[in-house]
Amino acid sequence: MKVVCLPGDGIGPEVMEAAIRVLTPLPIELESHPFGGEAIEKFGDPLPAPTLEACKESTAVLLGAIGLPKYDGAAVRPEQGLISLRGALDVYANLRPSSDGDKVNLLIVRELVGGIYYGRRGRTEDGLVFDTCEYTEPQIERIARRGFELARRRLKKLTAVDKANVLATSRLWRQVIERIKPDYPDVDLEYMLVDNAAMQIARAPEQFDVIVTENMFGDILSDLAAAVTGGLGVAASASLADAGPGIFEPVHGSAPDIAGKGIANPTAMLRSVAMMLEHAFSEEVAARELRQAIDTAIREAPTPDIGGTAGTHEFTDKVIEALSA
Repeated sequence: MKVVCLPGDGIGPEVMEAAIRVLTPLPIELESHPFGGEAIEKFGDPLPAPTLEACKESTAVLLGAIGLPKYDGAAVRPEQGLISLRGALDVYANLRPSSDGDKVNLLIVRELVGGIYYGRRGRTEDGLVFDTCEYTEPQIERIARRGFELARRRLKKLTAVDKANVLATSRLWRQVIERIKPDYPDVDLEYMLVDNAAMQIARAPEQFDVIVTENMFGDILSDLAAAVTGGLGVAASASLADAGPGIFEPVHGSAPDIAGKGIANPTAMLRSVAMMLEHAFSEEVAARELRQAIDTAIREAPTPDIGGTAGTHEFTDKVIEALSA
């Protein structure tokens, strides 16, 4: 079992160090490869061929963070490497859990390799710029089925979010979901327009169980859901394929303003490790124990962003101590 670690940029290497410390006692082979800004500096490519090949041959990919201000508006950017990696591994199902530890426990299932981020784009001779939202029925069906199956294992409620009153792609989403709905008679299905969904997440997120939606809507709504349940700094994600390695990464950015100061909160990274243990290695007990240890560290050794004074290393020490208790 091999995990490819992509530390990336900014605080990425620091939170990756925390993940490696937690994973080292386990029978998992760990190897690191350049990715993002670091790879651009060394190779002129955010996703060098050897890094991509290593990812394809792994059991799972663990990503720290990417993005640096120096690359804003550049022809070659770290984010291009992430989009390319997602497409190459076909990790079409992005799972973004959000919980406040009490009433709210929702899961956003975001389609990750289609839509406007992957559609045709360009500029016409008269100066018109366009980005095209494109979906096929098979793309929609596989993410919708993933949403139904995950809802079946939870509270059996699925909310399909779209903009069917305006967009042809959204109307296709509804057609496909209606076609496969009879295969999941035990799951309650509702449709919700994306603008209303954003309002409902902000005002009453506890009403949701599983939300399934397209790429850009999921990108926006998952950040909103994280914000109302603790913030992006503690939010984890898993990006899964039907076969082959998944990508597990914190939702937060590279935070270059605090990079190197030793104060980055590794919660989101360690929660992503827990998702990796659960989904890539089927180690549900280990995943649950790690989540509990993280919760202990949040209570007993919080980092500055959540009202404490502990540094990254001290927080990780507390997680490891809780795991050993």
